Amino acid sequence: MTAAKAFFDARDLLLRHRTDYDRAYREFAWPALGEFNWALDYFDVIARDNDNPALWIVDDPATDGLRLSYAQMSERSARMANFLRGVGVGRGDRLLLMLPNRVELWDVMLAAMKLGAIVLPATTQLSADDVRDRVQIGGANFAVVDSAELGKFDALEAPLTRLSVGTPRDGWIDLAAGYDASPQFTPEGVTLATDPMLLYFTSGTTSKPKLVEHTHQSYPVGHLSTMYWIGLQPNDIHWNISSPGWAKHAWSCFFAPWNAQACVFVFNFPRFVPKDTLNALVRFNITTLCAPPTVWRMLVQEHLSDYPVKLREIVGAGEPLNPEVIERVKHAWDITIRDGYGQTETTCQIGNSPGQPVVAGSMGRPLPGYTIELIDADDQPVTEGEIALPLAQRPLGLMTGYANNINATAQAMRNGFYRTSDVALRRDDGYYVYVGRADDVFKSSDYRLSPFELESVLIEHEAIGEAAVVPSADALRLSVPKAFVTVRQGYEAGPELARAVFAFSREKLAPYKRIRRLQFSELPKTISGKIRRVELRRREMEREADPARLPDEYWEEDFPDLR
Repeated sequence: MTAAKAFFDARDLLLRHRTDYDRAYREFAWPALGEFNWALDYFDVIARDNDNPALWIVDDPATDGLRLSYAQMSERSARMANFLRGVGVGRGDRLLLMLPNRVELWDVMLAAMKLGAIVLPATTQLSADDVRDRVQIGGANFAVVDSAELGKFDALEAPLTRLSVGTPRDGWIDLAAGYDASPQFTPEGVTLATDPMLLYFTSGTTSKPKLVEHTHQSYPVGHLSTMYWIGLQPNDIHWNISSPGWAKHAWSCFFAPWNAQACVFVFNFPRFVPKDTLNALVRFNITTLCAPPTVWRMLVQEHLSDYPVKLREIVGAGEPLNPEVIERVKHAWDITIRDGYGQTETTCQIGNSPGQPVVAGSMGRPLPGYTIELIDADDQPVTEGEIALPLAQRPLGLMTGYANNINATAQAMRNGFYRTSDVALRRDDGYYVYVGRADDVFKSSDYRLSPFELESVLIEHEAIGEAAVVPSADALRLSVPKAFVTVRQGYEAGPELARAVFAFSREKLAPYKRIRRLQFSELPKTISGKIRRVELRRREMEREADPARLPDEYWEEDFPDLR
């Protein structure tokens, strides 16, 4: 059996049993691949004479945007591969790709795969210092950059072949010339499935970003699990609201939908406006949608029932979904947002799959191809512990390791497990409930508290937009839960709202879980938009006894009438 046929067979099994979780999980096996190049052996094969839409980019909602077929994308990427080869890009070269959601991003990704080059995706939100670090740490020797971001490279002294997209600039090669290259591409040599293909920087929520290495099998083929979780089918119009440069963009703006032969939809907006997003869902007949919890929390503030969407499947990823958000969407559209769990280091590991009962507050069950264990500090199996992947049943979607960081790789993959640093609880029915990052869970008195659980309750309050809970030192209880919260438009931070939130906490939470301290504050976030609780914890650990209260900070004991 050829590698390509093995891949097709594995994919087709998941498509056939899209709603039969038990059978899909039991019968699925990762394909055994020797020589395999997803762009050549899969994408170009399905693209031959295929006029179905592969990519649809809308910049102006008053227009139909740019729609390109699978056949067109195959030809465009072949031309781009020949052009990049002409400027020196070869197998093993490292190419920093810093583009917004424009068609050249997909063209270069496919072209680099065909060449055997290694792509380092980078968000356009990076500063000049971030760019310097990523070029140096990632060892990039080529860069493809949007013309609006070229100034961030001015002070860079690294030897780098520079290609620009957009307005031409002296000293940069204009990528537009690539579309004049030959559409006939012949690869130089073979690609092993284990050859490196992607280097992703982690988001750095709890530590400095690390460089995650993925291969020609771990992400292209590994994302069969993500395809299954989303419930994608051929000819779906799939919208994943995600920024380029992060792994989630590759998850379902690239590999998962194209594995299913669906259409990747992109709606470019200068800033996120919930009503514009909802109108786009209706106007462009989107059938499947993936969005991070931050987006869902903004969307549910609108009257969702006013928008007659054609959605069949909706999912959330990036951070756990709050039950309150799921319920509001279900009430308006009679569709349940299905949660899923994975990391930059993996594809989707756990998820609520299509057609299966969704357990409130659960992130689902292990997806086909993934064996999940929960372990304690002594590597013993427990019902609540760190999510770990046994390496004896190593999933194809797991990274090879952290590039240039042997110690970090060894730490993450010690004693026969890949350790996620996330804590979960396994219910008796096999569903997993997210507890929190291992570093985020803390003790108050003698109770272990999950910040995520407390935050999920807090955002049920009508005035709270976002919340982050961390431990705050307390002489009696060791620590107590403190919430940093942002206030929704139309509400005013102050003692009256603080009192209302404390009262709400007392009503909704057990006494040992109650929020004891509250601060109205903007939340520190990574470039990818994830809350940096580590920074908030550090603030609390390092604070002085005087002053007793920080600006906009309130303690439960400030309101004796609540007792």
